Amino acid sequence: MTNLARAFARTTALAAGLGLALAAQAQAPAAISDGVVRIGILNDQSGVYADFGGRGSIEAAKLAVEDFGGTVLGAPIQLVDADHQNKADIASNIARQWYDTDKVDMITELTTSSVALAVQGLSREKKKITIVDGAATTDLTGKQCTPYGFHWAYDTHALAVGTGGSLVETGGDTWFFLTADYAFGQALQADTSKYVTDKGGKVLGAVRHPLSAQDFSSFLLQAQGSGAKIVGLANAGLDTSNSIKQAAEFGIVQGGQRLAALLFTLAEVHGLGLKTAQGIVLTEGYYWDLDDQARGFAKRYMARFGRMPSMIQAGTYSSVLHYLKAVKAAGTDATEAVAAKMRELPVDDFFGRGGKVQANGRMVHDMYLFQVKSPDESKGPWDYYKHLATIPGDKAFLSAKASGCPLTQ
Repeated sequence: MTNLARAFARTTALAAGLGLALAAQAQAPAAISDGVVRIGILNDQSGVYADFGGRGSIEAAKLAVEDFGGTVLGAPIQLVDADHQNKADIASNIARQWYDTDKVDMITELTTSSVALAVQGLSREKKKITIVDGAATTDLTGKQCTPYGFHWAYDTHALAVGTGGSLVETGGDTWFFLTADYAFGQALQADTSKYVTDKGGKVLGAVRHPLSAQDFSSFLLQAQGSGAKIVGLANAGLDTSNSIKQAAEFGIVQGGQRLAALLFTLAEVHGLGLKTAQGIVLTEGYYWDLDDQARGFAKRYMARFGRMPSMIQAGTYSSVLHYLKAVKAAGTDATEAVAAKMRELPVDDFFGRGGKVQANGRMVHDMYLFQVKSPDESKGPWDYYKHLATIPGDKAFLSAKASGCPLTQ
């Protein structure tokens, strides 16, 4: 194992004890390569997106493996995980090590669009499956789609339709964007801009900021000076939280402009607190208090991890479970057969209710529009959202034909 992989990767065997795992491996059919099904969770565990997915996604994947029974086709299931530090080169090196040396069969989560695109490209070369939960760019199932690449929890089109659409339809027809300067931010700005202009609105300008920026003052002053009704935050994680905090210091909302947090999850709301986050409209694919199904998973997750799951963490559970179902249905962990079964099988769990996987790898499911409650409206810890609307999956996500995926043209 390389020093890089040794520094960041930790392997967790999920069979019930080493002896049981070895026994299961010895009995595993030849259809399972190396006698073990290995799944890699590759994400940001120490940086700007650590709360967004991070260690919480690893815990969600563990729950999925345990719920599946810890083995598939008589073979033990193992998880490995690593921190890619939001750097595509580090992520690619770890993924290559996993594939070539550690015999990992599938990699998932993949927070950060530049990372996800890089690893998905490598995985096409290696003929390995990736399932993206944490990254947003529609290019993953659009112009850079692959036969083995899947996109699960959300994407920039869904966020544009949800948050962008709701604000334009309620009078927010002029926009200025603060955009994270990499693939995700650029895609989110582009998708939202198209939706705004298609609805008759105007984009008055935009400014790009580096990932993990500390000082947003110059960017916010430009947004304030634009006079736009909506300041669109095409960023995520701590970048969004810091943008909102500093916008309050400049009196942007008090001056009559509105903030559109285009990718804002429960983790960031919790970090900011309701006093600061109240009133923000956002789009997510999951909320712990949506219904009994959602609460059932959240209760178990909370007992394990000490906080409620985000959309990314819930999506990781769903994607890992679906992959294991596909392996079982295919009767092998061979990539081509499993990828075919992943597209064939329906997705019907607490996350992807009535979900379906399109030919381009996009998992289509309902998304939800929420508004953050005020402190007075909240009934207790983690009671943060008011459900405004359900966005049907066929509206939230592009069709395979419209996605630009060469495999579906």
